[in-house]
Amino acid sequence: MKVKFFFDFGSPNAYMCHRVIPQIEDATGVPFEYVPILLGGVFKLTGNQSPATAFAHIKNKPEYERLETDRFLRRHKLSDFRFNPHFPVNTLQLMRGAVAAQEAGVFEAFVKQVYDDMWLRGRRMDDPEVYAASLVEAGLPKDDILRLAQTDPVKSRLLANTEGAVDAGVFGSPSFLVGKELFFGKDRLRDVEEEITAAAATQPA
Repeated sequence: MKVKFFFDFGSPNAYMCHRVIPQIEDATGVPFEYVPILLGGVFKLTGNQSPATAFAHIKNKPEYERLETDRFLRRHKLSDFRFNPHFPVNTLQLMRGAVAAQEAGVFEAFVKQVYDDMWLRGRRMDDPEVYAASLVEAGLPKDDILRLAQTDPVKSRLLANTEGAVDAGVFGSPSFLVGKELFFGKDRLRDVEEEITAAAATQPA
């Protein structure tokens, strides 16, 4: 069974899902495949926009969204989460870096470092000097990642990931594909887990 997690480092909701995914993997025994996408590209291809823009004019909705976020953080004991003071952050180089990190064999360490820098440590990760220092701090091969991120194959792969996500029905992040079933948003994680469990039950022994 394939479970894909389409993510962009710029989405706080995707980060919260990232923190909860290991619990679902442990419960189901099914690993998630992290697929780097460019959220700005998804928005452009689908005509979507960020919730901060789309709902800013709606009375009470932004306040309710914050309430739901607080509930999610409490439910999953994510007391260390901090909203990035530099939000929104341009994530183009970070997402290319994620693809480059896959090529370099350090993807998981890269994802952890960048995600935590964004949503725990509150760093300005679209500042090239801050980004480079972060890679060094984590013991990642900075020069290799930065070099690979500027190559055509890596750029093309990120574009293909983004277009492929949209073709699968994605319009934002976080999105999940369990087999062919699409789920959107952190509030669908329970549905994701239930779908994985149901699908696993139909697999041959």
